[in-house]
Amino acid sequence: MGRVTVRRPVRRISATGDRRRPDALAAEEPLELRVGGKALAVTMRTPGHDVELAHGFLLSEGVIGGREDVSVARYCDGVDDQGRNTYNVLDIALADGVPPPDTGVERNFYTTSSCGVCGKAALDAVKLRTRFSPAEAAFAVKSETLSGLPDVLRTRQKVFASTGGLHAAALFTPDGELDVVREDVGRHNAVDKVLGWAVLAGRVPAPGYGLLVSGRASFELVQKAAMAGIGLLAAVSAPSSLAVELAEENGMTLIGFLRGDSMNLYTGDHRLLT
Repeated sequence: MGRVTVRRPVRRISATGDRRRPDALAAEEPLELRVGGKALAVTMRTPGHDVELAHGFLLSEGVIGGREDVSVARYCDGVDDQGRNTYNVLDIALADGVPPPDTGVERNFYTTSSCGVCGKAALDAVKLRTRFSPAEAAFAVKSETLSGLPDVLRTRQKVFASTGGLHAAALFTPDGELDVVREDVGRHNAVDKVLGWAVLAGRVPAPGYGLLVSGRASFELVQKAAMAGIGLLAAVSAPSSLAVELAEENGMTLIGFLRGDSMNLYTGDHRLLT
């Protein structure tokens, strides 16, 4: 399995001097996802939890609705220039009776670690319909509980602590417990990994969870939460206008600028208990 960090020499220049030292960088490698042997997408990600990433990706794209829709996930023989397996090609076999991905899901070029929806073969496929309505999620959390979560998340970002270069996502309960935390160079990959964890744990739909992200709240992250039936998304940074529109349309609670004891509540007041 590829490493999550890579050591590289760096020349550090500051007011106190000029010196050379090793530096830890967050690893970024391509992962090709195949379904039934057919290439579906290539995303740049931090190696690790790839099976979760694949399940979360297929859930958020509407291909699967739970773990029973996947029969097996296996690495293929992707090799480097020395013939070693890179573990960068993952093939998913869907269960009998599960239809293959619609052509609109296919990416017509590589997705980067910062963009999960660019490269859609059909723009109409960007706005997906969820099987699990987030509007029905009875999840609610106290504002004082929510305000403490970013600090808890930071303590569990082990790779970020050594590299400073990763996003994080977490699923949390109404009492503030972070049941799963995942890191990745891509915001959407980190979310796919926690959603994939929920799929494999048999916890999708997930109306009993809130989704916390370490960066901004984009359209695609709101969409991913909606596809899992999650009713509340909280972000440390700002949301986009389209993210707010999509959250409102799906009956979701969207919170941004979650910092210290303050936050901005954009939609879904009823899930935040003050």
